[in-house]
Amino acid sequence: MLNLILIVVLICLVTFGLVFVIDRFLPQKVKPFLVIAFGLLSIFLGYKIYQSINAPIEFNKVRKERFSHVIAKLKDIRDAEEAYKTVNGKYAGSFESLIKFIDTGSYTITTQRDSSFMKFDKAYGIELQQDTVIIDTLGMVKIKDSLFKGSDRYKSMMDVPYAQNGEKFELKADVVDKSGYKAPVFEAKVKKEVVLYDQPKDLVDREKAHQSVEEVNGDEIKVGSLTDVSTNGNWPPIYDRKNN
Repeated sequence: MLNLILIVVLICLVTFGLVFVIDRFLPQKVKPFLVIAFGLLSIFLGYKIYQSINAPIEFNKVRKERFSHVIAKLKDIRDAEEAYKTVNGKYAGSFESLIKFIDTGSYTITTQRDSSFMKFDKAYGIELQQDTVIIDTLGMVKIKDSLFKGSDRYKSMMDVPYAQNGEKFELKADVVDKSGYKAPVFEAKVKKEVVLYDQPKDLVDREKAHQSVEEVNGDEIKVGSLTDVSTNGNWPPIYDRKNN
């Protein structure tokens, strides 16, 4: 904003200076040509000012729309990974494994209920009531029906939206040691510059440097972590709102 104010002030000073020079020192016969040239220059400078104001506004619109689609895919990847871990006890390290799992995998639906029975206690010489929990298996449900409700979008969840050269999300899985506990972790991510490939470089560089609770921080859009036990994304809550 400060740069914009300085540009406007500079243009005003140059305008007054040129008008003064034309009126006081130049012959009458060359004034029309200078007026036309000055008019064209004013139009050009006005356009540049408009661009400097409008470019960040348009960039923010493009960024929000593209990030929304990217984050929607990262959420699908997270849902699929959590289902994979529920069944296999670890996360998938490749989209091939993840998609195959969704195509063929199933959840076991169970219910549990409290119960009790009488058991002879040798110490007391009598029967005493013993409490227990009974787990009943109700059936199976397919992973793809549970998570994607008949949609086959999971088959292309590795494709980065708006990517110019067909870039894929980077997906990795690992196991980390947390105070002696071996915890499975995963991470899926893409560089912001891949999604914003056609945007002004200065605005993309500024976007990559964000460190704020209201922004997607850093130079990547990602979910999960290979160093912490977390399945969170690095986006702000606005991208989690319904119909966003």
